[in-house]
Amino acid sequence: MENFLNMLKFDNRGLIPVIVVDFYNNEVLMLAWANKEAVKKTIETGFAHYFSRSRQKLWKKGETSGHTQKIKRILFDCDEDTLMYVVEQKGAACHTNHRSCFFREYYRGSIREIAPVIEGDDIIYDLEEKHDILRKIYNLLLERKQTLPQNSYTATLFKTGDDKILKKVAEETAEVIIAAKNNEKSEIVYEAADLIFHLLVLFAQKELPPEAVLEELSRRFGISGKFEKETRQ
Repeated sequence: MENFLNMLKFDNRGLIPVIVVDFYNNEVLMLAWANKEAVKKTIETGFAHYFSRSRQKLWKKGETSGHTQKIKRILFDCDEDTLMYVVEQKGAACHTNHRSCFFREYYRGSIREIAPVIEGDDIIYDLEEKHDILRKIYNLLLERKQTLPQNSYTATLFKTGDDKILKKVAEETAEVIIAAKNNEKSEIVYEAADLIFHLLVLFAQKELPPEAVLEELSRRFGISGKFEKETRQ
């Protein structure tokens, strides 16, 4: 840790700016300042600590509000004079109870709010549409299946056939269950991504396009689960 702290370039006040980013959607949540003690405390506890320039004291984010920031990654820039904390934000990052401090926009000569105030620990994500990522991955898997390049993990799965692929789907399903039992949100996301990836490998093996599942979900939308099951029998 000391080597890392000594690498950082604090300004003449002994401070370094910290950009805070949401782990789940890369939204910029806030900009804060930290001294060496705050960075050290952040690393030791796993929760974001900063230095208040107005109060001239160390503080833990969420110490009074409960809106803590669990550290997932700590990045630093090429000049080693700016930090980025990638965090699992609980509730609002801003003291105004907005998810992000950047909730206002200058737009065509006027200032407008672009995000609502959130209640309690509710989490509101403004995710971009990523609807084509399944197709991109699927197309790449089809290519891997056809060319079977050396040193390719998916090529190895395709070479070994159905049993190996199905075993991986089962293993990743178990990992999602364990992550959910442990109530670790970031781990649930990580393991679910693994599961979806291996389901796409299975789809590529069977030459089923991922859109087939989306179509099935669309077909079921608005239909009661009980009715859907009964009509399949």
